[in-house]
Amino acid sequence: MSDSPLAAGPYEVLGVSPTASDDELKRAYRARLRAAHPDTGGSAAEFDRVQRAWQRVGTPAARRAYDLGADADGGSPGSTWAQSSSGGGMRRGDTRPSAKAHGHPGGWYREQFLDLMNEWIGRGDGNVDPFDPQLVRRAPREIRHLLAAAIAEEKSATALATLGMGFTVWHDVLAGPTRDDKLDHVVLGPTGLWAVLSEDWGEPVRIKRGELIGEGLGSEERPLHQLAQRAKVVARAAKVKFSAYVIVVEDAQAPASLTELRSLRGAQGLLVQRSRLVNLLRTGLPGVGVGGTDLFEVRTRLQQTVRFV
Repeated sequence: MSDSPLAAGPYEVLGVSPTASDDELKRAYRARLRAAHPDTGGSAAEFDRVQRAWQRVGTPAARRAYDLGADADGGSPGSTWAQSSSGGGMRRGDTRPSAKAHGHPGGWYREQFLDLMNEWIGRGDGNVDPFDPQLVRRAPREIRHLLAAAIAEEKSATALATLGMGFTVWHDVLAGPTRDDKLDHVVLGPTGLWAVLSEDWGEPVRIKRGELIGEGLGSEERPLHQLAQRAKVVARAAKVKFSAYVIVVEDAQAPASLTELRSLRGAQGLLVQRSRLVNLLRTGLPGVGVGGTDLFEVRTRLQQTVRFV
């Protein structure tokens, strides 16, 4: 099962209440497994999802561990959710030069998550852990989405740090009148200037008319359009031109490792699986770069104009 705060839990996947008896749980598993089997009209992905749900709660010991907040490996996702990257540094022991990074990836969303979570819990009890898995699973979706988005940014920041010293990354860049108007990551390197959105909608996304749609997105949500609008604000302030707009999601949420979306204002929109992100930015796109402008000049302009949320 995904460790995303938005991911459906095993009880939800199996279609039973968390208070269901062991026999009810077993019957639900068998029924869902038959329905999800590719030979009976299901899909391999759904079949695997049901099996992984059963692994989480299929035995009394596994079920007790899950109900107490542990994941499939016996650890707690809450400890992972509570971690916060301060700039996507390299792993300990890795001596390779990392990309120069500015800003705090995921910081704004974590701040909002904690504010709303404390309000939802009730501020009177200071002993409650806002990252407790059981608590997070019960929280309203909009609160869980803030935590999921923060974690997505932190994962991308860690990956972007491995680009090396030829790249500069700005995280949580102000791109509008309010702090909600932000670019998750601005990446500059020999392959171009990239505006990057890191997201986790908790469900796979699809492409329709060059834009993203999916069960996890609102009916009026237009991620690529919004990303381009925010990049436009930064581009005008710094007098630079973005090479591409990149939306990064978990590998299982994208239909392919790299998918072209529509072009906006001369920059190509892209949907990329997180495992492909670094390779994309290192190799670039054919014919795309910094547009003939000196890389040092673009970096200087951005350093002078970028503000953080």
